[in-house]
Amino acid sequence: MRATKKGWHHKVSSRIHDGRDLMDAAASTRADVSLRVPADGAYVSVLRTMTAGLAARLDFTVDDIEDLRIAVGEACALVLPEADPEGDLEAEFRLGSGVLTVTVAVPTDGPRDPDYESFAWQVLSTLATEASVSGDGTRFEVTFAAESSIPVDGAGAGG
Repeated sequence: MRATKKGWHHKVSSRIHDGRDLMDAAASTRADVSLRVPADGAYVSVLRTMTAGLAARLDFTVDDIEDLRIAVGEACALVLPEADPEGDLEAEFRLGSGVLTVTVAVPTDGPRDPDYESFAWQVLSTLATEASVSGDGTRFEVTFAAESSIPVDGAGAGG
């Protein structure tokens, strides 16, 4: 975890894809797809379905897609308990060559500390190529990246 002027940031499982850090490269660009739904667990299935559709567009395998669906569910399990009751769950998807980066975020009414010992974090950090949590007291977000297990132009999950 590192402190920043706006709050804190924690990152695990950093991997390089095509010479760039997966999430740092994605963070500097506008999301390819964004979705906003009420911050309620009933809407997580909408995010899971959208994730599956986007991963299919990137030619992820069926197993990769199911892993992504699970990862989105776990990311939501981390952020939803921290949400302002009147807030929305926001999701951003960045599509790369064989890489999908997902950010889920909720507004908060103060600083939140992530539970790195939780089942949700353990599952997410296992399934994702890279995962991070950040917050600034007004927003709590989880970002993760996943690579397709099918190599793209000589690169991919195997390197």
